Amino acid sequence: MTKRLQGKVALVTGGTSGIGAGTVARLAAEGAQVVFTGSNEAAAADLVAQTGARFVRHRVQEAAAWPALMDSILKEHGRLDIAFANAGTEHGDGSVEDIGIEGWENVIGVNQTGVMLTVQHAIRAMKRNPEGPTGSIVINSSMNAHRAMGNFVAYSVSKAAVVALTKSAAVHCGNQGYKIRVNAILPGVVETAMIQNLIDGTPDPAATRGAYEGMSPLKRMARVDEIAGLVAWLASDEASFVSGSEYVIDGATTAGMMGV
Repeated sequence: MTKRLQGKVALVTGGTSGIGAGTVARLAAEGAQVVFTGSNEAAAADLVAQTGARFVRHRVQEAAAWPALMDSILKEHGRLDIAFANAGTEHGDGSVEDIGIEGWENVIGVNQTGVMLTVQHAIRAMKRNPEGPTGSIVINSSMNAHRAMGNFVAYSVSKAAVVALTKSAAVHCGNQGYKIRVNAILPGVVETAMIQNLIDGTPDPAATRGAYEGMSPLKRMARVDEIAGLVAWLASDEASFVSGSEYVIDGATTAGMMGV
């Protein structure tokens, strides 16, 4: 493993499981000092022990909680170089006919407002870096930004919205003369513990696994380390001219029709 992120400080939201936890581990392995947030303190303790990262219990959708989090990072490390806006939820979602306002507001609050607040406060913190406004912000969207799901309306809407947020923030930072890059990743189905538990809980796990794997022309799900690797590259100086981009990482699931 290279140390291309040595000396950099990173924030990962929703870092206690899945893609978030994998990215915490990857950024730390590449030399970054990592702070991650979430609500699962037991899972966080294990990740802290494994990586040396620092955990902060935090809800991304609560605007009032953001200044203290960022101040603590700047007080401890003196800078912020990387922010991965990863926290997301599907809880309470449904079709456009069935979703309740509470479910809508919960999903939009975490997936859309929470991402906006992450980007907003990351930019403010990165502007305070000793050498001036520098950094890389990565937003975790989804392939469903382009292929909406009929039974998850709020999730689909929120993931499309944060792609637009990515582009708006990237243009803003460039126009302001900030050396702050903003990009989005759009994963397909990723073989996380949550997906595995869902598969195991179905009447025919083998058939369910086959359905997930069959969505991609590569005939498999993505691995967490593959997603984390893309985030690490976007966070690194190797991607120094990449901003305002959306990177689909779905094994060609959304590239075109499978044919007959």
